[in-house]
Amino acid sequence: MRIATYNVNGIKARLPRLLEWLDEQKPDIVCLQELKSSDETLPIADIAAAGYHGVWHGQKGFNGVAILARGETPIAVQRGLAGDPEDDHSRYIEADIFGLRVASIYLPNGNPQPGPKFDYKLKWFDRLTRRAAELMALEIPVILAGDYNVIPTDADIANPRAMAEDALMQPESRAAFRRLSALGLTDALEARHPGGRLWTFWDYQAGAWQRDAGFRIDHLMLSPEAADRLVDAGVDKAYRALEKASDHAPTWIQLRDS
Repeated sequence: MRIATYNVNGIKARLPRLLEWLDEQKPDIVCLQELKSSDETLPIADIAAAGYHGVWHGQKGFNGVAILARGETPIAVQRGLAGDPEDDHSRYIEADIFGLRVASIYLPNGNPQPGPKFDYKLKWFDRLTRRAAELMALEIPVILAGDYNVIPTDADIANPRAMAEDALMQPESRAAFRRLSALGLTDALEARHPGGRLWTFWDYQAGAWQRDAGFRIDHLMLSPEAADRLVDAGVDKAYRALEKASDHAPTWIQLRDS
């Protein structure tokens, strides 16, 4: 079973690239982020024509997350995270599919830092960690997949000095990621590629793609019950090179059947 996460950076603008990737790679489960579309304007019919059904948590103009499955419809468990009734950002959706509990996550960027956006990022991360602890207590296969907007270590970026002041690399951001991992979750890409230097994002500016000046911010975190089935993990890097591509590449894991 192949499970992927993909920040599409605007689902309507990237729809040809998304449909092309779905047709060629045929992932079983897909977590999407940064849809930048309300639920009413999502291209659900095009996705269904490609053989996928989904649960959606859209938002006009920015944010937005979804979980797709090939040939089956995920069963939504919750949209959004508890702990802040004033938070109206569409950044989290959770569903059951194929015997797995899957969440699609779009963690706040946090820039500029310091400031209220960085404070929101850290508080949101704390809310995610509380939800992850609840899921871990269920002792079921859980996959928390998405754009975490955290570069976990200097080995996860081509040029650490270039991003030293960015919210994605601050000690507080990295500490929050470690606290999440400390619940017993496995970082699937790190587990399969312990040497690092496996990028999932390349900025549109400054020739980042051409120079391979990327970094890793798209993560699939696995509960022990899911990690025991991990076979492989990787990045579909070639799709970043296509015309009108997202600045992220699809990132995936392969699990053994239960």
